[in-house]
Amino acid sequence: MSMSEKPHLRARNFPSAEDEARAVQPHGRYDGPGSAFRMAFTDTEFLLREELRPVRLQLELLKAELIQQEQGVESSVVVFGSARFKAPEVAAALLADAVASGDEEAIRRARQMVSNARWYEEARRFGELVTRESEALGEPVIVATGGGPGIMEAGNRGAFEAGGRSMGMSIFLPFEEAPNPYITPELCFQFHYFAIRKMHFLMRAVALVSFPGGFGTLDELFEVLTLTQTRKIRRRPIVLIGRDFWQRLIDFEVLIEHGVISAQDVELFHYAETAEEAWAVIKAAYSGDNPALVARQMKGN
Repeated sequence: MSMSEKPHLRARNFPSAEDEARAVQPHGRYDGPGSAFRMAFTDTEFLLREELRPVRLQLELLKAELIQQEQGVESSVVVFGSARFKAPEVAAALLADAVASGDEEAIRRARQMVSNARWYEEARRFGELVTRESEALGEPVIVATGGGPGIMEAGNRGAFEAGGRSMGMSIFLPFEEAPNPYITPELCFQFHYFAIRKMHFLMRAVALVSFPGGFGTLDELFEVLTLTQTRKIRRRPIVLIGRDFWQRLIDFEVLIEHGVISAQDVELFHYAETAEEAWAVIKAAYSGDNPALVARQMKGN
């Protein structure tokens, strides 16, 4: 610094990690495989060591948290459901191909896909409703999904078509190549750990809506129900779309009969058939003068 330059009172005392990582110069024999010379935070081999799992768990929790803070995301409506459902136009095309093939089993599966496409359409319309009425709960909320295809794509698509933002929390799976194309890029995350992903689903959730789905959907739904039943999280609207599907799949009365849940536990969730009904349930939960019924989340532990 020259004598004519005045130091800024809040200038950095130390170079940033980013500055030093960029400034590192090659050092010949110490840059080869097996060298321990790299800075720890730039050393991918070191970060991927088995012993570093606690650090990686923390990084996954922290990255999504900090970015959501920076993006002003405070409250979300989470949408669960099958990754296998198709948009109506896609399902119709698959049925046409199956009919042309003459394969009876393929035709049966395609017809079921056409029937299931109604859930894709409801999820798309739900994402659109939440986005268009994003301040109906008293403050802005955004749609959040698991980031993949099917119902997740539909929720993000509805928000996208309504001109709003939405979040996608993908999990790395060998049979899913990429997140769906309707997620806001700044809010498109990829996780390695299911547990951290689930935690982020709930940290800002003011409501959870579950469409028909398979193992993954059931896993997410029962995680929410268990945490609510045990009061590990505050109670919030949980909506199951498609009463017939859910009641055929899970006989809650059997659980009550055997005494493994209380009769009051079935009051933890609501049924709905349409996007409008689901959104009405959520809005009703946050109406009135009860100061406890506010959308804003307190994100302590």
